[in-house]
Amino acid sequence: MRLYGDPVLRRKAKPLQATDTLTVPGFDPQTVRQVANSMLETMFEARGVGLAAPQIGLPVRMFVAVEYEDDEEENEGGDDNLRSRVLRDFVMLNPVLKVINKKKDRSYQEGCLSIPGIYEEGVPRARAVQVSYTDLDGMSRVIEADDYLARVFQHEADHLDGVMFLDRLPAEVTEDYRKELLAIQQKSRALLNDLAAHEQRRRAERA
Repeated sequence: MRLYGDPVLRRKAKPLQATDTLTVPGFDPQTVRQVANSMLETMFEARGVGLAAPQIGLPVRMFVAVEYEDDEEENEGGDDNLRSRVLRDFVMLNPVLKVINKKKDRSYQEGCLSIPGIYEEGVPRARAVQVSYTDLDGMSRVIEADDYLARVFQHEADHLDGVMFLDRLPAEVTEDYRKELLAIQQKSRALLNDLAAHEQRRRAERA
């Protein structure tokens, strides 16, 4: 999981095709479907509701998301199996969001797997959106979502443009978390150093 401070989280992701082969840093090349399945597993293990490709180091326009039986499941009931509470899951390639209800909702608490431990209410999100995307079979799909699911889709789509949820709050909120964010950035640098060392060993083994 890439953390706050990692440059990949601030890049605008590139379009992809369902037939592409992707290389996640530190791993062998995989199909888009394999990467998507791994992202879903990572998301469940982290007790999240969505995960965008840049969060695993891939600057491509793909995210996974899930709708649970209720809206308050993430990070709660840590010992239960989130998969048993899934209503449906989504893998979206090249998603394009269109706002269909411009009224803003600020009532939900929002967090991010790349900014662990920080949660804030007041992030303004459109109440309803329409998402056009490509599925894993290369088929074009359109879905409408409102309330919490609409928020999830908007949050993950933001990641594809290098935007994080704290960016949508007043600057003083980020300032309030300066100490915590600095600690996350330090952890992010350490993880990147470990990844670079791992990749160097992999290349040496192949030589």
